[in-house]
Amino acid sequence: MTNHKQPVFIYDERETQYKFNDDHPFNQLRLTMTVDLLRQAGALPDSAIVTAQAATEQDLLRVHTPAYIEAVKALSSPHPEERWIKEAGRFGLDTDDTPYFPGMHEITANVVGGSMHAVDLVMSGEAPHALHLGGGLHHAMQSKGAGFCVYNDASAAIAYAKEKYGAKVLYIDTDVHHGDGVQWSFYTDPQVATLSIHETGKYLFPGTGAVNERGEGEAFGTKVNVPVEPYTEDESWLECFSEVLGELIARFQPDLIISQHGCDAHAFDPLAHVHCSMHVYKAMPELIHRLAHQWCAGRWVALGGGGYDIWRVVPRAWSLLWLVMSEQALLGQLEAEPQLRLPQAWLDAWQGKSPVQLVDTWLDPVDAWSPIPRRQAIAEKNRQTKEIAMMYLK
Repeated sequence: MTNHKQPVFIYDERETQYKFNDDHPFNQLRLTMTVDLLRQAGALPDSAIVTAQAATEQDLLRVHTPAYIEAVKALSSPHPEERWIKEAGRFGLDTDDTPYFPGMHEITANVVGGSMHAVDLVMSGEAPHALHLGGGLHHAMQSKGAGFCVYNDASAAIAYAKEKYGAKVLYIDTDVHHGDGVQWSFYTDPQVATLSIHETGKYLFPGTGAVNERGEGEAFGTKVNVPVEPYTEDESWLECFSEVLGELIARFQPDLIISQHGCDAHAFDPLAHVHCSMHVYKAMPELIHRLAHQWCAGRWVALGGGGYDIWRVVPRAWSLLWLVMSEQALLGQLEAEPQLRLPQAWLDAWQGKSPVQLVDTWLDPVDAWSPIPRRQAIAEKNRQTKEIAMMYLK
């Protein structure tokens, strides 16, 4: 470990209450399953886990309007007043994606508080890295909920790091959906660089994140988007990600990295069309980890995000992120034995609840997957996009 202090895992069971309804794809059972997998693997001691205080209204006001916060609070009541129900649409809180639910203000303020606490721990030097899987709600706008996100904890954490520590922040978003809420929050801010690699918005929510969205004014060149093609696989995804990130971080030289780890670019995810395997979810945090130590004294805060195959994908992907961040010995075993099995106790505990057959290895047996017919054409189109994305980096 390059720092004698240990990474921290920010987790509070109350975050599993972030739940729109029983049929909604955003299901925080994935958090419970991830924590259980890490514990069964002997990779998450109680000493690594910390809880956080809820964000205050002042914290939320750094990135949200007073009117929006008032609406969220009013719609958090078990029985909101009729006038607020009528207003819900104006604030994006009446859609199938992001319907208001009881207690959402308190629950989401807890999520924001967790991401801010991660910033404090890392910027104060108490921990080299911090992981907050309950966070990563990157679609919420200043005055609108969107894309399963009520408050934008990623934006709030960035704004807090800037205000309290004067930090230059590099935000990295690997969710399959464009990190729009964070990008637009800091679109004219040269102290914040954003890199989002996502499936092209031609076919997928939120429809933004084109390669020519680069920031405005002094911030031009600090906002970078790599929209990849549907059915992009590991090699092409990692080529685009690693080259653009390597160049951006060398030019921007941040004080802190905040990364968002939606794992919905996996081939099994039901809400998108990118075809990556678990290999990406090991290689990508390994790269971020290395660059954090190279460029910003290891200061790295990682957040959760999307991920809708909660059985076969999210627990493994998020566990790999923590294994990398905390430099677990298990990673060495994985290098030696790529088809290393998951703990049997975890498989036994969850298979009976899962509607699908669980994958029983840490990494995917990609050799058994059907090949993608247009692999070369997809990789070439992504390469062209990557080259355009790297123009004007700042």
